Amino acid sequence: QEPVDVGLGLTNTVVVLGSKAKSRSASLSLQIEPDLPPVKGFGGELNQIWANLVDNALDAVNEDGRIELTAVREGNAIVVRVIDDGIGIPEAILNRIFDPFFTTKPVGSGTGLGLDIVRRLVQRNNGQIEVTSRPGRTEFLVRLPIGDIGSNA
Repeated sequence: QEPVDVGLGLTNTVVVLGSKAKSRSASLSLQIEPDLPPVKGFGGELNQIWANLVDNALDAVNEDGRIELTAVREGNAIVVRVIDDGIGIPEAILNRIFDPFFTTKPVGSGTGLGLDIVRRLVQRNNGQIEVTSRPGRTEFLVRLPIGDIGSNA
């Protein structure tokens, strides 16, 4: 593990997925609290988390949909939120979305592994992930501990 700049990773994700958002007339906004300390983790894995969450949000929103990414410090953690104004996740399946091979996408459109991988990567980076959803608003919240860069622990 190494010091990782979450803000930079989120910025890169928005750049990479910006064309997909544009092609769907969706807006991607990013708000990063200034001077966020780094987290201790695996940069490539964290970037995969952000990309998967934003990509899923893009699939959930309608044309002219909005996706907001925020990163703030809360205590000894960096909290990243990915919020979309899409159709929402029905309560009946909300507790299953992190299960392997669970998908709501049409056959051939998804493996059902995206959120399972996200959950595993969040855990591997000593973080937690939560989701809340209702029609018109789904929020994925990822909490990552701020890295103690001075130690090797």
